[in-house]
Formats: sequence, C-alpha cells, structure tokens
Amino acid sequence: MASLAGVSVATVSRILAGTYPASPGTRARVMRAVQELDYVANAHARVLAGNNVSKSVAIVLNSVISPHYAHVAQGVEAQATAEGRLCLIGTTGGDPKRELAIVRHMREQNAEAVILVGNVVADDKYQERMGQYAQALASVGSRLVLCGRRPLGPDVPAVVVEYDNAGGAFAATSHLLSAGHERILCLGRRPGYTTAEGRLDGYRKALAAYNVPHEPGLEAEGMMEWDEGYRMMKERLSTGPQDFTAVFAINDLIAGGAHRALAEHGLRVPDDVSMVGFDDLPPSRDIGLTTVHLPHEEIGRTAVRLALEHAAHGGAPPHVVLGTHLVIRDSVRPRRR
Repeated sequence: MASLAGVSVATVSRILAGTYPASPGTRARVMRAVQELDYVANAHARVLAGNNVSKSVAIVLNSVISPHYAHVAQGVEAQATAEGRLCLIGTTGGDPKRELAIVRHMREQNAEAVILVGNVVADDKYQERMGQYAQALASVGSRLVLCGRRPLGPDVPAVVVEYDNAGGAFAATSHLLSAGHERILCLGRRPGYTTAEGRLDGYRKALAAYNVPHEPGLEAEGMMEWDEGYRMMKERLSTGPQDFTAVFAINDLIAGGAHRALAEHGLRVPDDVSMVGFDDLPPSRDIGLTTVHLPHEEIGRTAVRLALEHAAHGGAPPHVVLGTHLVIRDSVRPRRR
C-alpha cells in the first residue's frame, strides 16, 4: 500500500492512526490506496504497537437459537452500544471445554468484559481453569461476568448477575397450589444445571409450604427444549391413567411441547390440566400460558454495565440478583373436587 501511495510505510501508519500532519495531497493518496486495496487494520499489530483499538465486550452463549439467549444477547448489544463498545459473540452448545477455549480467545482479543450466559456441567478442573481466566482478565483490566450462574468462589474476581429462579418457581407452584392442585407434575429436572436446579428447588419449597408431600415420581427429567417437553409429556401419558392435575414446566419451551402432547391425548389446558411455565417468552403468549417473567434484556444490560464499572473502579466484584414476577394468563383453573 505504501508503494501504491508513493510514501513510506511509516507515513501510511501515522496517517491511518491520525497522528501525522500530512499534506492534503499525501493523505488523499494514502486513502485512495486504502480504498483500492480494501485495507483492514490488523488489530493485533496495533495493540503490539501501543495504538488504540476499538474497545469491545464479549458474550459467550450456549446457543443463539433459544429466545432466552437471544434476548439476553440483545441486552448486551444494546448496553455495549450505549457504552461505545463493539460486541463479540461465541456459542458453546453447553460444552465446557469449548467455553474455556472461547474465553481464552476473547481474552486474546482484549475484550473489556467476557460475559458467560447459560449452564454448563462444571467439574473441579473446569472451575479451577475458569477461576484462573477470571484472574488473568482482571490483571489486564478486564472482567469475567457470570449470568445466571453461581459464583466461582470467594477469591475469584468475577461479577455475578443472577435472577431469582427459586423465588419465581415458588410463586408459580404456589399459584397452582392455591387453586387446589396438589399433584403437580414438574417437567425439566436436570441435575448439575444451576437454572433447572434453582427452579426445582422453588417447586419443592412451595410444596413444603403448603404441606403437600414431595413425590419424586412427579418430577420428569429432560432438557429445556420444546421437543423435550413433548417427549416427557407423551411418555408420562403413555404409562397409565393421568395421575396429575397440573404441570409446572421449568421453562416455556417445555410447556409448549407438553401443551401439544396433552392436546394430542385429548386433554385441554386449563379445563383438564392446569399449567404454568417460566421465562415469559414464546410460546407462552401464543398458548395463554401463566408464567414467570424474566428481565432478559436487563440481565444483559446489567452484565455490561457492572463489568465496565467494576473494571474502572475496582473493589469487591458485585453480585446482583434480579427479581421475577408471575404473569397471569389463562392456563390455570381451580381443581375439580
């Protein structure tokens, strides 16, 4: 490019960096060469040279297909834009090894914050390695942020932004119990996943508060997907007579699949089976589902804001729990006596 413009490499570098008082003619020749060669600056080289590069935040998700992750990512993008940052994104499919590799890569990209959203089954080795990455990010003025996850430990400099899974599930299950339902089928138990475990905990605590015995047989294990909700309900209905009057689905995707399976079995919501979900995302509105509302975009916005504030001012990493509330629609009826 320097040859095409008829100037030295140093002159090109200074003009592109905005630090060289070149004549209008020289600047015009350099910019014409940039356009003709479709030149893009090498960010790594600029960092090594000590020049400023565009600041960025990174978000690492299980998936970009799930409505929950998409809304959180939108919140991250909106707040990053408001803060004058670019947004990088990576997906893991729930694979802890891939997540570690992406976090390492985002650190190499000099992201000011690396925001992890979604569950992984974390063993001790993963916990130790991610803690090391959090320390490494902090040492260069960046921050690791855990969204919807438990803290990595008291000495790990990671910001934590959670939502009240247990409280939301307690409210949803209590809504069914107050309508007279005692045999409540819980769909979506998944050991090792903090979101599912928190919601299952709220379901069990509501049963205890209403003095309803906990029956492990009324908990079905499955992933938080529409097809899994359909499968779990189909399998339940195929084992014999209906032994529940209501359903607590650990998320709305599960509820949507279960709703379809009930309809295929000739059962109507709420006339034959009452149902509540969790998330307040499609398909909840399409099927009139009473569900727990999560502040999805606010989670993403809060993650970016707290990470940048903590990186700038230091101190103990903040740990924030965002509230939830129950959205009443038309999927619950009093139990028939």
